[in-house]
Amino acid sequence: MTRRSVLFSPGDRPKLMRKAPGTGADVVVFDLEDAVAPGEKEAGRAAVRAVLTDPAFDPDCEVCVRVSTHQTGADLDAVVATDARLDAVMLPKAESADQVDTLAAMLAERDADVPVFALCETATGVLHAEAIAGAEATTAVAFGAEDLSADIGANRTDEGTEVLYAREHVVLAASAAGVDAVDTVFTDIEDTDRLAEETAFARDLGYDGKMAIHPVQVPVMNEAFTPTDEQVAWARRVLDARDDHGGEGVFRVDGEMVDAPLITRAETVLARAGETNGETGDDDAE
Repeated sequence: MTRRSVLFSPGDRPKLMRKAPGTGADVVVFDLEDAVAPGEKEAGRAAVRAVLTDPAFDPDCEVCVRVSTHQTGADLDAVVATDARLDAVMLPKAESADQVDTLAAMLAERDADVPVFALCETATGVLHAEAIAGAEATTAVAFGAEDLSADIGANRTDEGTEVLYAREHVVLAASAAGVDAVDTVFTDIEDTDRLAEETAFARDLGYDGKMAIHPVQVPVMNEAFTPTDEQVAWARRVLDARDDHGGEGVFRVDGEMVDAPLITRAETVLARAGETNGETGDDDAE
């Protein structure tokens, strides 16, 4: 499953929620936490439920709801229904595997068999990211730099060195657990050039996708996390050569020595391109 772009949409804005899948986002998140004022929670729940249960709402992307930290049960009562299009639930400020398990149990009580996106955005959450990622219901962990900075009293900088350790820690935890890692939001909506740089950096750190707060950010993220034609062709050549060598030993492709780490990289490239390892290109390995 591809999760290059994870777009948040306010839970009390029905028109925006219905338009969200049309942006090209791989995941849309209807937000009942930060995006909805405390006095508007009931209206937000009703709006989200109306969209999720509308037979005409059947997008190709993954549909997720971010529940409120202290009103999770009420949120689930509203949005979980037999006719609702709900693919996942996002847990904000996740700080332990027990919290993921509790949310999974609450979903099961409501006959909702959907996985959990766990958002690590506090010091405790980041330090416990490995356990959170390893919880049975977790399908992805997301890193929240803005809330983390507030939690630890850090000043946000363009370079992001104040959150770099935490950012790397979360992606390592996700990789160890075999779940997706989704990078933090980029708050300057107008600066798409720096967004492209930030997204490329997140990709190079090992993240699978990035959270978006505006539709204009989605294509930038999708492009950054989609391998180029040249990268796909290289990956095909590497895996073809691997198969020719029976999957063993070291061999050459394009004059480069290829061993297990490069094979894994090639597999990752094809997975991000939505291809299987069995596809081959027209180029021959040396």
